[in-house]
Amino acid sequence: MKRLLHSCTALTLSLAFTASALAQEPLKELGAGEGEVSIVAWAGYIERGETDKNYDWVTEFEKKTSCKVSVKTAATSDEMVALMNEGGFDLVTASGDASLRLVAGKRVQPINTDLIPSWKTVDERLQNAPWNTVNGVHYGTPYLWGPNVLMYNTDAFKDEAPKSWNVVFEEMTLPDGKSNKGRVQAYDGPIHIADAAQYLMAHKPELGIKNPYELNEDQYKAALDLLRVQRTLVGRYWHDAMIQIDDFKNEGVVASGSWPFQVNLMQAEKQKIASTFPEEGVTGWSDTTMLHAESQHPNCAYMWMEHSLSAKVQGDAAAWFGAVPSVPAACKGNALLTDEGCKTNGFDNFEKINFWRTPVSKCESQGECVPYHRWVSDYIGVIGGR
Repeated sequence: MKRLLHSCTALTLSLAFTASALAQEPLKELGAGEGEVSIVAWAGYIERGETDKNYDWVTEFEKKTSCKVSVKTAATSDEMVALMNEGGFDLVTASGDASLRLVAGKRVQPINTDLIPSWKTVDERLQNAPWNTVNGVHYGTPYLWGPNVLMYNTDAFKDEAPKSWNVVFEEMTLPDGKSNKGRVQAYDGPIHIADAAQYLMAHKPELGIKNPYELNEDQYKAALDLLRVQRTLVGRYWHDAMIQIDDFKNEGVVASGSWPFQVNLMQAEKQKIASTFPEEGVTGWSDTTMLHAESQHPNCAYMWMEHSLSAKVQGDAAAWFGAVPSVPAACKGNALLTDEGCKTNGFDNFEKINFWRTPVSKCESQGECVPYHRWVSDYIGVIGGR
């Protein structure tokens, strides 16, 4: 935890993005592959068929390019930032709450989209997204995106989807006649403060919150106060998807913010699990494959970025994780995703999702906002009961 706090604080800069932050030039041309590429990724993002032989988009790449893929799984965005700060990796599948920190910290380099032929197939909504593009400069290739859904046990809710996030933020008796206390979870990451802020946008409009990642002192205090109430209800703060699955199956957890990945895996096992978009809306993630500023294998890295944008890889990865592909062409003709998969995973809900961003002090919706390093230290305090 000490290393996490240090790395997050060290890399949480003003994010002013002056010319010096954009000085590095992207690669001009590709050369021969260096024989290997190392990737920091979310669990389930880089599969070679070891869990399920149907899900393998590494083996073909290695045969085609002779670039051996190694993967370091990270459980949180802060862990990704810490690993990239330490170095020794070529790529990272960074969410929006990490990507701008990596740019500002000069841990990643601009990419040359001319060297990635499939760039033109990327969803236009993502090509210039503010979490991967700074002053018109692209920092990586979009990979997958999706919502943070409310996952729930259908028995506990009597087969009726909860309409509000209040089931995880406020103490109450659930439809099964039992209290939610000790039966709900919350995400173990400072970015969860945005979920509280989004809830307050709907229930306390007098706070004037316009963006859950841009909070003044009063708005921020209200979000922390709500999270302190939630602290009395939470049985465990989760960051490991597989541990959360076990908690829902074996430890009596009945409601939590989650990813479609967990929902899909449990539904495939015929567990009594479903998910919903509550009335307050949801936060979400859009992940970008970003190139380390000191990558030792840039040619293999570019080859991987191109490979990751193929319609087959996009569809297979989206099917495995329960996400939405960044290449719309992947939504049709993929046997694993099926032609309904993109709709099921939220393709049409893009505008309804408040995607993760790095909170900064100079914000657009108001003059001064609470920066991310405060989110880190204060959320640790909330989890610790302070």
